[in-house]
Amino acid sequence: MRIALIDSGLGLLATAAALRAARPDADLILSTDPGGMPWGPRTPEDVTERVLAGVRAAALHRPDVVTLACNTASVTALTRVREEYEPGVPVVGTVPAIKSAVAAGGPIAVWATPATTASAYQRDLIGRFAAGVDTTAVACPGLADAVEAASGDGIGRAVALAVAATPPEVSGIVLGCTHYDLVAEHILAAFGRPVRLHTSAPAVARQTLARIGAGPEPEAPATGTLTVLAGGRPAELPPQALAYAEGRLLASCRAPGPAGAALSSP
Repeated sequence: MRIALIDSGLGLLATAAALRAARPDADLILSTDPGGMPWGPRTPEDVTERVLAGVRAAALHRPDVVTLACNTASVTALTRVREEYEPGVPVVGTVPAIKSAVAAGGPIAVWATPATTASAYQRDLIGRFAAGVDTTAVACPGLADAVEAASGDGIGRAVALAVAATPPEVSGIVLGCTHYDLVAEHILAAFGRPVRLHTSAPAVARQTLARIGAGPEPEAPATGTLTVLAGGRPAELPPQALAYAEGRLLASCRAPGPAGAALSSP
């Protein structure tokens, strides 16, 4: 099976690693847009065109399913991508794990980029899934950029600011940006008290497999390949990816051989 994941940068690593762990035999295609990262501050029209460009580049590799492993991409472009590719190719989006956080008990906080925090989309999600639950929206300026750059100092400063903006009674943190998954342990350590982190990557990975009638087989042979596209062109995992456990796991995948290269033809 071939699975394409779309994001502006490293945020797709968490979902890709969850898929790799669940199905070591799956071929993964990571399609990124480093020249346009971050997508959050861009206009909806620009984001949609950039997401579509990433999907079209990945589509040349004939994936069985496409996953928008990015909250901004899902909010802005999911409907448009589905119009273009479904029902032939299923398209899966990413939604913050607000429902699971509410089920685990509040109060909760939703950490996200400033653009997502200010969006009607997030307000609607909180209104629908966290009605009656004490919920604080916490903007995390600079955190996604610091994660993308693998800047330890930048991550530390951005996490400290977000922790300070989180009410002390909060017991659950929803990570509303896929980049944040990569520094989950750092976030937990910064609180200095027990909190639960709720991420979307595991659920998105399960949904991705379900859309193609597959289930987890973690004991399957580790035969899956890794194809990386940056701005539509073949690339390697960026060095910053190796700063994270998820990136190192994916780096262990073999590159496509001659058969994989043939798949890149229209």
